[in-house]
Amino acid sequence: MKSVRTNISTLRQIIELVPGHLVKHLSKKYGIDKKSRSFTPWSHVTTMMYSQLAHSLSLNDVCDALKNNQNSLLTIRGAVPPSRNGLSHANKVRDAGMAEELFWLVLEHLHTLSPGFRSKTYIGMPQRFKRTINVVDSTTISLVANCMTWAKHRRRKAAAKLHMCLDLQSFLPRFAVFDAAKHSDPAKAYEVCAGLKAGEIVVFDKAYVDFKHLNLLNEREVFWVTRAKDNMQYKVIEEHSVKNNGKILRDQTIMLTITNTYKQYPGTFRLVEAMVERNGKEEPMTFITNNVEWATSSICDLYKARWSVEVFFKQIKQTLQLCDFMGYSANAIRWQVWTAMLVYILLRFLAYSGQWPHSFNRLFTMLRGILWLKFNLFNIIASYGTACAANRMRAAPEQAYLPGFAQ
Repeated sequence: MKSVRTNISTLRQIIELVPGHLVKHLSKKYGIDKKSRSFTPWSHVTTMMYSQLAHSLSLNDVCDALKNNQNSLLTIRGAVPPSRNGLSHANKVRDAGMAEELFWLVLEHLHTLSPGFRSKTYIGMPQRFKRTINVVDSTTISLVANCMTWAKHRRRKAAAKLHMCLDLQSFLPRFAVFDAAKHSDPAKAYEVCAGLKAGEIVVFDKAYVDFKHLNLLNEREVFWVTRAKDNMQYKVIEEHSVKNNGKILRDQTIMLTITNTYKQYPGTFRLVEAMVERNGKEEPMTFITNNVEWATSSICDLYKARWSVEVFFKQIKQTLQLCDFMGYSANAIRWQVWTAMLVYILLRFLAYSGQWPHSFNRLFTMLRGILWLKFNLFNIIASYGTACAANRMRAAPEQAYLPGFAQ
């Protein structure tokens, strides 16, 4: 077995997956390089990535840890630890658009390094579909109402929303919008689905149902699947035969009847009602789609696959640090969200490259414990959890000495 020891820290190996020239280019593009002095744009990106990897809870937590390890930090392309006020000010005034664009450029860079990273099939994807399947959904991030007035959602609550278009094949984001939660899901659907191509499939919850948008997707030859709202008014144009297995209740071609909705979607589409297992119980669900050729079971499986997006949101909200924020401004929140997304794709890339067999959460917790240690990253990923791993501890109770129990 190869040695897991090296002369480079684990943190450095992770962060240097980000090409240094991208940060330099973007800092010039967004005018950040002219405003920075000792706390360079690269040091800023490194600090924010460390805060995610270490699960830092506050500005002091980040700054103190980096200051205590400043010699090791300096080896990461000359990064320096910030002061508490310096980091707070940088998150507030430096354009977070840099962090957002850096995320997309690094994702494209990883695809270039390993084309298979994009095409890896997620286990929850229906295997019979050869088209690209996109899942659109949003997650709400709770904030502090009396400090973050820009995100005021209700009278005593503040929240932001992350709208995501997720490629179900690779389980990687294709498009994301981060904004205040006061904007409705249908209003953001146009922006999130703008990059979809003809022949692709998009699946979303009924909260995103907007018949004007659905008609636009239909005209662009994008196939969509969603749930019907309970108050949808329609007439049946054609009844289709269903298998007598008790799962599929009806399969119909329908048309909207309300004047306003009919103007938004003047054509016909398909309605399928089926018994679907949810939380251990079977309950009827009504789906609508513009595809008339798929089997009814395929429509149900597509919507079932949509629930996998909750796994993605769980990984970035619970495993990474998207609960405790280190700033109150919209710009500071965006910095933290986009660096969390950046760390996510880097860890996913490491898991893919090292053929990690365990969960994402287990990879994160393993790496968090050895950030400043000098281990070869891929060797320790390969040996983790195996019987042949180096330096394993073995209990030897026969050598234990307990006072008063000596024979």
